[in-house]
Amino acid sequence: MAKVDPAKQRAQLAEQRHKVDFDSYDVTVDELVRRVGKSRIEIAPAYQRQFRWDVERQSRLVESLLLGIPVPSLFMATNVDETKGTTWEVVDGLQRLLSLVSFLGDTDTRTAASLPGEPTKLTGLEKLSLLEGLTAEQLPADIRTGLEDRPIKVIVLNDKSDLRVRFDLFERLNTGGIRLTDQEVRECVYMGDFVDLLDELAKSENFRTVVKLPVGQQRDGTAQEYVLRFFAFLENYKSFDHSVKDFLNDFCSMAADNPEVDKRRKTFNQTFSYLASAFPDGLKSRKSTTAVNLYEGVAVGAALALQENAQLNAPSDVTWVTSDEIKKVTTGATNNKSSVSGRVEISRDHFILGK
Repeated sequence: MAKVDPAKQRAQLAEQRHKVDFDSYDVTVDELVRRVGKSRIEIAPAYQRQFRWDVERQSRLVESLLLGIPVPSLFMATNVDETKGTTWEVVDGLQRLLSLVSFLGDTDTRTAASLPGEPTKLTGLEKLSLLEGLTAEQLPADIRTGLEDRPIKVIVLNDKSDLRVRFDLFERLNTGGIRLTDQEVRECVYMGDFVDLLDELAKSENFRTVVKLPVGQQRDGTAQEYVLRFFAFLENYKSFDHSVKDFLNDFCSMAADNPEVDKRRKTFNQTFSYLASAFPDGLKSRKSTTAVNLYEGVAVGAALALQENAQLNAPSDVTWVTSDEIKKVTTGATNNKSSVSGRVEISRDHFILGK
């Protein structure tokens, strides 16, 4: 490895450090729960899907706080909205935060956090066995007050930090027993009309007809990422250059500022109505699921063909999706500019020709 000038190394470190701006607070448990109930702490749907701590682990957190044992800091990011004002968004610590809401929150607060059912009953306590089976309402008043007044360190990434910095931080910090996919991280970082559109379209009947995903990918944001890929490659495939994650992040950042919801929804629905007619049993090659590279080429190619002729009839023969011609640009190491353009334009031409 070539030797690098230490001065350049220090300059790079300084540049990257300046992109990150944090504040640190000591916030009481009661205040954290209250902020969730008032929607001053936002919990993205990707996180709500991932609340996995069982009652015993939730109870151990409560027991630790009652005993005065330090717990890890919570990481939040600041969002500023003209209608909502300033809110915090969970980056890391979701399991701990929702455990507290589940135990201490009233019905409205638990509903705000998408926590169904009854409040937590303390279970499996190791030290405070006499509190076993109690809800927060059943705790002696002084014990409950002591819990509510317990401070937790909250580190907040402020709104001056770049969204790409946020994406990197979400990737590095979403630990706590869960791991989010890249798309679930995007749902957290780029929350807004465009991300909501991705979720809406991923649930549409025609999309589900065309795109067949493994069971394990049906709740982890994969469907939403497929929709994102459709828009990103449709609008910018000629500028793609190797890194899919960066390409999708850049597009998502741009679309968050300029969602064009009605225009994009119309394009998507027109394309997938057409594709559902062409692939009534789903877009598949040899496997029973929809390979992502094949999907990119076929979906974007169909959209481009419809831009040239909105009255195109769905082809009756789509065997070309398993041809050597399309395999060459969809299988193996094909996330490069020429292969992306190739699979999109080959698909476009087949749809225009009707075969």
